[in-house]
Amino acid sequence: MPGTGRGGPDTSMVAAARDGDQRALDALVAESLPLLYNIVGRALNGHNDVDDVVQETLLRVVRGLPDLRDLGAYRSWMVAIAVRQVRDHQQDRSNLHNRRTDLDTAREIPDPASDFAAVTILRLGLTDQRREVAEATRWLDGDDRSLLALWWLEETGELGRSDLAGALGLSGRHAAVRVQRMKEQVQTARMVVRALNADPRCPELRTLTWNWDGVPSALWRKRFARHVRGCAVCGRRAAGLLPIDRLLGGLPLLPIPAGFLLDKLHATLTAADAAGRAASHLPLGWGGASPGAHALHARPRGLLSSIPHGPVAGTVAGLAVVVGGVLITRHVTIPPPAPAPRATIALSATPSPSASPSPSPSPSATPTRKATPRATRPPVVAASVKKGVAAWRAAGGSAALAKSGASWYYTWSTGNEGVSAPKAKFVPMIWGASSVTAAKLAEARRAGPYLLGFNEPDMPGQADMTVEQALDLWPKLMSAGRVLGSPSVAFGAATPGSWFDRFMTGAAERGHRVDFIALHWYGGDFRTAAAVSQLRSYIQSVYKRYRKPIWLTEYALIDFSNGARYASDAQQAAFVTASTRMLTTLPYVKRYAWFGLSASARKPGSGLFHENGTPTKAGRAFQSAR
Repeated sequence: MPGTGRGGPDTSMVAAARDGDQRALDALVAESLPLLYNIVGRALNGHNDVDDVVQETLLRVVRGLPDLRDLGAYRSWMVAIAVRQVRDHQQDRSNLHNRRTDLDTAREIPDPASDFAAVTILRLGLTDQRREVAEATRWLDGDDRSLLALWWLEETGELGRSDLAGALGLSGRHAAVRVQRMKEQVQTARMVVRALNADPRCPELRTLTWNWDGVPSALWRKRFARHVRGCAVCGRRAAGLLPIDRLLGGLPLLPIPAGFLLDKLHATLTAADAAGRAASHLPLGWGGASPGAHALHARPRGLLSSIPHGPVAGTVAGLAVVVGGVLITRHVTIPPPAPAPRATIALSATPSPSASPSPSPSPSATPTRKATPRATRPPVVAASVKKGVAAWRAAGGSAALAKSGASWYYTWSTGNEGVSAPKAKFVPMIWGASSVTAAKLAEARRAGPYLLGFNEPDMPGQADMTVEQALDLWPKLMSAGRVLGSPSVAFGAATPGSWFDRFMTGAAERGHRVDFIALHWYGGDFRTAAAVSQLRSYIQSVYKRYRKPIWLTEYALIDFSNGARYASDAQQAAFVTASTRMLTTLPYVKRYAWFGLSASARKPGSGLFHENGTPTKAGRAFQSAR
């Protein structure tokens, strides 16, 4: 029986917001945000662009509000806008996918921290068949996933059938047909999920999956479903599935994550509103609101300032503070002093928290010759959620990080070592056995949700741990990181019987959680094409063996076969450009981090920025990388 829905916000609130009442608009947006997040998040399964699509939807809602005539239809109207934005986004991604020619190109899969199916299971505590339904959503194509997002909310009582049909632009009868077809696809996907999760897996199905890349898709759903329907073993396992309607009824809205959109929505809507005003000669307000409406950028209480008192109370309270009209959401952590990384590079050039000297040279009394500045066009700094950098305490480190365009960074520690930038997110690491302390684990937990595991435990001079020691300590890391990366070995991650292979086998046997794999790679062949090919081959072999998302947390062109031999700056720059392009085509590579941020003026290396803040050739290439 289709749900009737909750009716949406009070029409008086909608009317007041439409007529320019700022407080009413704030409350309306606060009430709308959780529903939009659930629709878009489920339709895109937590894709990295969920924030952008929700943001664009809210912008269109606010701009179109003055033209809304039927106040009672606000919710259906808003949902219809969200559905259109999802479709536009999916079409844009499809067009981009079709323009790519690399054989490894595939549509991006969700980040492990934002995969909506996984987040739903975690936050709602789903078990058994409800968990299977959430996992099955990964296997649907875009249109069915969008429809499931609406129907899921209908079954939970958040939307009515009229809302669903109106959002799709269909009659009630036609919408019912669409829903039924979608439910059949979900049921098929549930059968596939159950068969793939079986232990032991059907031998014929195991053979069928030998060349599957581990990414759920509609194509593989059809292939696996054909097997399941004709297989006695898998067919028995798929028996007894309860109707989806009974499983979803009564589930609450998934709460929006802390800080979701808050750090950029305010500024984006302000800028967009100002641009619209300039184009249409309207007074600065919300989407052509009356001249009496306060300018967003000037008022002491702005959009979303009322969220902690609205329907998402408890999820973002205390995270958003409006100061002079600017929304501040950054969490500042002041780490305790920590030893700097080592100066001598051994095999992986990874700083060790137990070593004292810094990898960057200390200030010298001998002045260095300053290069004559050349009149060059400032580089275009590209943004990318994948792009990161390995950083350590060095002169100008924070300024370099800000200029680099990196969206994330780490310091081989649970603290940021004095390096920070407004747009770069810090990711903590438990470096080795000595770092597994209550204080370090607590600091890592505060910096979450990601946590990087032990650093090169297969190497003397680095974490240098036995497999058993790492496995024994791993549960403590599991308690500190919501999304936990594997130990990052120096080499041989894809080799059977290697340190890493034995760790992953042991983790599976003990039921330890490893959410993604952290890799290091250094190339001794400085020819760009050859180096890129070798890197790609290594990553692909690791993924094929373990089928988990990958973070490439250290990489550069350094030959460690006989000491440390570095590629030239020009060679590093060419490799940065070519390798980052390649990495964007591998959907399972979720992050990459160049080694490293700081460059030495007195010895060769692979750094991106000099101490005076100027980028190296590799640094300029990194700035442009996506």
